[in-house]
Amino acid sequence: MSEPLSPSVGMAVIHLFGHAAMDFDPSATIDAVNEAKARGTQVVSVSMLGHKADVAFMAIASDMRDLRTFQSAIQRAGIFITDSYVSLTEVSEYAANVPEEMKNARLYPQIPFAGKNAWCFYPMSKKREATDNWFTLPFDKRSELMMEHGKSGRTFAGRVIQLVTGSTGLDDYEWGVTLFAVNPDDLKDVVYTMRFDEASAKYADFGQFYVGMVTPIEELVTTL
Repeated sequence: MSEPLSPSVGMAVIHLFGHAAMDFDPSATIDAVNEAKARGTQVVSVSMLGHKADVAFMAIASDMRDLRTFQSAIQRAGIFITDSYVSLTEVSEYAANVPEEMKNARLYPQIPFAGKNAWCFYPMSKKREATDNWFTLPFDKRSELMMEHGKSGRTFAGRVIQLVTGSTGLDDYEWGVTLFAVNPDDLKDVVYTMRFDEASAKYADFGQFYVGMVTPIEELVTTL
């Protein structure tokens, strides 16, 4: 057997987006999710809106091999994966002084979040343009801008929970952002509001947005 492959701190995360193939098997899909959960992998199933995907799975595990096992099981069940994203949970360098409880919530999250079934995922990076290069700013300036950005986000406490995972060296962007919200307009409001912060307005590059509804797998398969 291969040895486990785990981050030294935090957990591994995968987002899978797909459609039901011709050989889609609802029972096998349910089994794939439940068996992953029985192994200790956290799995959120999402009924998606729009043409990009009909279904999404967000899975978190300490061992990346468990995520590979789950991905294979979903594929064998007839889910054709059209897009994916790989990342790790992390505590930002700008949040090094937050309380341990907050650090643990970011490194070892427990998903999904009760009452927050509006779901959104998007990847993002910081710009490296000649005049707007985030990585040439002094740390103190970057920290100041991120504090402003965080202050905007905290105005949505109770409405939105944001999980930012790091993907530098693992995928095409530097971070993956997953939002769990009470209402779909909360998703729109929080992204719109935070884009006015300088850290976002001047220095952020965004990828595709995926939006859906957290849905129990037994219900979700009936819609595919």
